[in-house]
Amino acid sequence: MTRTTSAVARALERIERLDPALHAFIEVWPEMALAREREAVARRLPLGGRPFAVKGPSGIRSYAARRLIAAGGVPVGATSVPGPGTVWQTWGQGAHGRTVNPWRADRTPGGSSAGSAVAVAAGMAEAATGSDGAGSVRIPAAWCGVFGLKTTNGLLPSPDRTGLASAGVFARSAAAAEPYLRRVLGGGGTPDEAFGLPLPPPLPAVYSEDLGFAAVDPEVAAVVRAAVDRLVAAGTVRLLDRDAGLLDPAGAWTAVRGGSPDDPEAVRVRRANDERLDALFSGGALLLTPATPNRPHGHEGPGSRYSTALTWAFNLSGHPAASLPAGFTGDGCPVGLQVVAPRGADLGLLAAARAVEDALPAAPPPPPGRR
Repeated sequence: MTRTTSAVARALERIERLDPALHAFIEVWPEMALAREREAVARRLPLGGRPFAVKGPSGIRSYAARRLIAAGGVPVGATSVPGPGTVWQTWGQGAHGRTVNPWRADRTPGGSSAGSAVAVAAGMAEAATGSDGAGSVRIPAAWCGVFGLKTTNGLLPSPDRTGLASAGVFARSAAAAEPYLRRVLGGGGTPDEAFGLPLPPPLPAVYSEDLGFAAVDPEVAAVVRAAVDRLVAAGTVRLLDRDAGLLDPAGAWTAVRGGSPDDPEAVRVRRANDERLDALFSGGALLLTPATPNRPHGHEGPGSRYSTALTWAFNLSGHPAASLPAGFTGDGCPVGLQVVAPRGADLGLLAAARAVEDALPAAPPPPPGRR
């Protein structure tokens, strides 16, 4: 492996070429990255010098980043998160300006792991770390057309005292995420042996367009429904007739985030939703939904619509959840399919996600000129 052809060198070249327009990074570490790569290769560490990006200014100190570095992963830089005074759901602030969606520069990439999703979508890193307290991995993954997985709450150390946020990983696909995620989780064996899901396909699954309460853009819903129908036709999933209706978690999430987890209404909503989800996931079933109720909005903000409407229920419940590319709306915006699994079945979810993406058209990279 030489400096000019190594994976890290290629990543750094793409960052130098593409990031002035995308603003996905707040810092880039070329000298340190190349030195780490040489060391990882010389020591024959498991990840062998694969490049990844870390979320935000403190991302290099996260548990996930430390695990990846110990296994021979190479951090190439820190990615953008919302800047001071910005609405956290909306966008990211890179070193040279506002982070833009690589598919449509007039739209947000989502947040708060904005730069991580953009870096992966544009090929500036093979993978990236993220954290997800309401959908901060799954939403930008959906809107940038990449794979993003939120781990089971509490499975990995998190600085979030509310218990809502958990670590996540981005990659171009579930297959590309696997070597990184396995190192973060420390799992061995094969996913179908010990991680709570009945593999191989057909996978028992429940589909819900709106979880019983969300107002979903009809075109977003149609893209996801078409993807689910394709999975059924391919024999990848077998749909179950189970109730996927939940109580709207917005108030409960807000109460927990605000430091009032014992608020009576929040306790009632969480208890009711946990009971419904326990019944839904019995036997190792999956839940399929759109990742977001809306397509990427403009940089001015989401207006009155909560992009988190379909994601934050699983931050309250703690279930692992992933977003996979499902297709595009007519105006060229990526749409994500959310796949949710039983608590603790993170590697099983990864295996299910690989089966799902094998049955769907491969997600393309953003076209030249937009990246």
